[in-house]
Amino acid sequence: MTPDWPRALGQTLGSAVLRNSPEDFEVREYLGFEPDGDGEHVFLHLQKRQLNTLDLVQRVAQFSGVPSRDIGYSGLKDRNALTSQWLSVGLAGRPEPDWAGLEADGKVRLLSSDRHRKKLKRGVHRANEFRLSLVGLQVEQGAIEQRLEVIAREGVPNYFGRQRFGRNGSTLAQARQWSREGGRRIARNRRGLYLSALRGWCFNTLLAARVREGSWQAPGPGDAVALAGSRSIFQADQTTDDLVSRAQTGDLHPALPLWGTGQPVASAEVHAIQAELLASEDGVAGFLEDQGLALAYRAARLIPDDFCWRFCDDGTLILEFSLGAGSYATAIVDELVRYDEGDQGSGSSSE
Repeated sequence: MTPDWPRALGQTLGSAVLRNSPEDFEVREYLGFEPDGDGEHVFLHLQKRQLNTLDLVQRVAQFSGVPSRDIGYSGLKDRNALTSQWLSVGLAGRPEPDWAGLEADGKVRLLSSDRHRKKLKRGVHRANEFRLSLVGLQVEQGAIEQRLEVIAREGVPNYFGRQRFGRNGSTLAQARQWSREGGRRIARNRRGLYLSALRGWCFNTLLAARVREGSWQAPGPGDAVALAGSRSIFQADQTTDDLVSRAQTGDLHPALPLWGTGQPVASAEVHAIQAELLASEDGVAGFLEDQGLALAYRAARLIPDDFCWRFCDDGTLILEFSLGAGSYATAIVDELVRYDEGDQGSGSSSE
């Protein structure tokens, strides 16, 4: 089991059901660029239902005769959801099939296709747009509206969601065991899942400490800082009035490490404190370094874009918003209500 990471806004306000059906969890991947219109890669914009991203890749590989290694995707999307995302299929020297054949069983719908010169790589899409339905809501409407207004203004901790760690934390448990055994050679996809789970655990551990001390929204001296809407990371040499003001308006966020090797953006003192916090985690941080992962950073806070909500006559609460690539929609729901889910899938809802 993964822990209940500390919430920033206090106790949840009630309960609800999330993903009562796939249509209750809609995700639309936004690339942020247009395919070139020519090249050896076909970009497919696909809507899927009751398939995760790796299932979809396998289906496209079997249909096209293209090895899965030549199929690219930017983000992982869950099985128990209605999602649209982009895949690239390398067709160098191969004829292009009639992609409409992917729609045979109704689980996949072809939205568009185009040519591009480069393979689609992980994490290049700009954002994900969400439409979530919280069914069977047991909460006082006025109280939840007040909290929604706070979230729209101040955001929530940018935790990795429970999907990152597998059903009931099973992927994380297996990853921990794998690391304790020295990281024996395993299948490439499995290795990626394990390393992602361990990295997510370290990040959440560091973020939880910031939430407990109330510093998850504001960068301190020596912190790494993320510029909102970009991949820019820099060090806060000192806490100036301008830095505080920009953090309050959501232009800047504190950033915490995705553990690995390399020169820290944060000061040596801050990085040492973070390493000390992780020292008791079964040597996971050191194991990630031994595996050769490059040190990277992720914003500690997310503020949803275009955030709006409405209550239906049956009491269902519908949330609509956009998040940058890599953030989890469930981080918002976790600050509102306790919720039951259907199949958690094997990927991230919003990577």
